[in-house]
Amino acid sequence: MESKDRLSVFISLVLRHKPEAAGLALDEHGWANVEELLYGVNRSGRKIDRAALEEIVRTDKKQRYCFDETKTRIRANQGHSIPVDVELKEQEPPEFLYHGTAARFLKEIEKEGLKPMSRLYVHLSADAATALKVGKRHGEPVVLKIHSSDMHRDGYRFYRSENGVWLTKKVERTYFEKMTE
Repeated sequence: MESKDRLSVFISLVLRHKPEAAGLALDEHGWANVEELLYGVNRSGRKIDRAALEEIVRTDKKQRYCFDETKTRIRANQGHSIPVDVELKEQEPPEFLYHGTAARFLKEIEKEGLKPMSRLYVHLSADAATALKVGKRHGEPVVLKIHSSDMHRDGYRFYRSENGVWLTKKVERTYFEKMTE
């Protein structure tokens, strides 16, 4: 069998961006049939069985995936670039949220605000340390402090995914500041 990490990356691709890579179609809420996913992953030349899939879901550090209550369907919790409704409930955010990015993107962000880019939502962290880790994945990190409570009072909607990531459609420039080291 292929390494869990490589399988997880492929499953993430399938459930968030390209279900056709495993010959799947997701429903309007992002769910895929587990048996069809296993078949499609194996048909793509990778090897996986149900036990390996369950272990990937259970041990994924970012809790990217979830099963439905019957364990017959699976979906990604957030991060989709394809239009799905993962049935998030609107929630009031804490006073501040954080966004990690790379320094090379800062000029554009300061000009345009935070946009979802290829995703459906802007992803925000509940703490600066997590945002810093995210930023490091993209280069020299920068952490932006988001005045999420002000945004919410001004009518912006926030959602919290199953794995604790906060989501919103856009963050205007007036609602964030660069954190100093």
